[in-house]
Amino acid sequence: MPITAPIAAHTPSGAFERLLTIMDDLRINCPWDKKQTLESLRHLTIEETYELSDAILSGEMEEIKKELGDLMLHLVFYARIASETDSFNITGVLNGICDKLINRHPHIYSDTHVNNEDDVKRNWEQIKLKEGNKSVLGGVPASLPALVKASRIQEKARGVGFDWDNKEQVWAKVEEELQEFKEEYNVTGDNTIDHDKAEGEFGDLLFSLINYARFIGINPEDALEKTNRKFIKRFQYLESKAKEQGKNLHDMNLAEMDVFWEEAKKV
Repeated sequence: MPITAPIAAHTPSGAFERLLTIMDDLRINCPWDKKQTLESLRHLTIEETYELSDAILSGEMEEIKKELGDLMLHLVFYARIASETDSFNITGVLNGICDKLINRHPHIYSDTHVNNEDDVKRNWEQIKLKEGNKSVLGGVPASLPALVKASRIQEKARGVGFDWDNKEQVWAKVEEELQEFKEEYNVTGDNTIDHDKAEGEFGDLLFSLINYARFIGINPEDALEKTNRKFIKRFQYLESKAKEQGKNLHDMNLAEMDVFWEEAKKV
């Protein structure tokens, strides 16, 4: 006999309870949901997170809403699986994050005074150390993409006061790293390159550029992704125009392709 699905609720608590009830039903009765483990869901959660990121960058609110729902399902799913071995449950998860937020916002829930968001971040990192973290950088996931990781490392260092005083100093560091990379890349007259050293200097250059972006309020991940999308759009325009004229990109020279590329910039 079919299970009657919970009807739509009109309050946050009611809607959340509805999701929990559906999750319980699926875990017990659906062959696919019954088979899932924390490990099997992991890669799917990563995919859902990237889909939410795409929706945010596109600015489509309905897509953002949908992807938030997908991600919320995963969070509830993990808690449901853990509850089956009495490891933890959704109540513990929610109370845990509530306790953390209260503890790390003493300027709201206690008598600590702050002047600005930098004070808030500094207090946050200091409290984390008191909670047992051995390093300010210990909370940066090792598996983060390198560009995102660099941003998080720099933000956390800034949270304890390890930062430049002004953007001019940061830009000077960018120019210094660029010069060092150029010198390493052209280290000999015969263009022989020590690849490891050149790679190291290039890494330093990227790190300094990410630092400058952070300092002037630009998210480097967002900036690069927008450039990626811009390039894809223009390149696909180039492919489309070439196809219209019965041409293959492999058979076109750069000057011919550049005509379509310049057109794409105006579209």
